[in-house]
Amino acid sequence: MSVSALYDYKFEPKDKVENFHGMQLLYIYWPDHLLFCAPFALLVQPDMTFRALVEEILKPATAAHPESAKADFLNAEWLLNDELFTPNADATLKDQGIDHKSMLTVTTPGLKGMANAGY
Repeated sequence: MSVSALYDYKFEPKDKVENFHGMQLLYIYWPDHLLFCAPFALLVQPDMTFRALVEEILKPATAAHPESAKADFLNAEWLLNDELFTPNADATLKDQGIDHKSMLTVTTPGLKGMANAGY
């Protein structure tokens, strides 16, 4: 069922990068790991390296999952905004085109969620 606005709905978005004081939003999705029902919404520094993102943010965020200790995120398969992406661990997010509200999807071959419950 489609939805139509009753009037011309215009507004100033509150989630513009200018409102994040030098930080940016980043979404990370780990398919098949249904303990996490949606992508993570993370506040990150655009000048941090991809390695720092994995070590300081992604690993702690996924630590509650039983398979997280086995996940080799730096050598996993990645998508950036639904396009194949090979991250450079020592380059900054900004230098790799990871900008405000980008979506990273990480697939960890061999790991299919608790009791292989992933699709």
